[in-house]
Amino acid sequence: MRRRTETLAGAALFRSLSPDELRALEDRCLWRRVEAGQWIIDFEDEGTDVFVVAAGLVRVTIRAISGRTVILRDIPAGEFFGELAAIDGKARSAGIVAVTNATVACMPAALFRDCIHRHPDVCDQVMVLLAGEIRKLATRVNEFNTLDVRHRIYAELLRLARPDGRGEHSATISPPPPHADLAARVSTRREAVSRELSALERDGLLEKRRGALVLLDTRRLRERVRQAAEED
Repeated sequence: MRRRTETLAGAALFRSLSPDELRALEDRCLWRRVEAGQWIIDFEDEGTDVFVVAAGLVRVTIRAISGRTVILRDIPAGEFFGELAAIDGKARSAGIVAVTNATVACMPAALFRDCIHRHPDVCDQVMVLLAGEIRKLATRVNEFNTLDVRHRIYAELLRLARPDGRGEHSATISPPPPHADLAARVSTRREAVSRELSALERDGLLEKRRGALVLLDTRRLRERVRQAAEED
């Protein structure tokens, strides 16, 4: 009997499929349960399967030439990864590690491609995702070329934050990322993150609360990032 977590019903990618089509797709997937800290795929692996996160949270990482790990993004339940290898048949461009215990559906590349060809909405969503990832990578490349560590940290905090209803320019990051994780997102050291967060607290732009970081004035933070980019 399939576990309750072994379903694709929560994946927006397959929203256009009928219940019968969805069940047929689920039956052709290999289901895996992974523990927090376990690698699902490694950088430059040769596999071409696509993975759908049915439960839990996983993380996309790459290892820089310096040996430092860089965090690209987190993938929550309902989203997918591995589509590049399924499309072009080449080695994996990044590694994926489970942040929490997770359940993933492993879908053969041929099945994924067939689903794209049969369902225009699935195809459109994949194209939108790929376009979005290209835009994000272009933004990050620009930040690495134009911003110092301090302002890269500011930019990443703004990306992670969500409006919290406390005010027009207030936003919250919850749960707060460990300093080491935030450092890995902007290619710096944990000590630099600690120093800059403390400076933001002193400036009245950040407040640490239980289970959250609160950005008290996102407008000022964005202005600092903009000015730093223009001064480069």
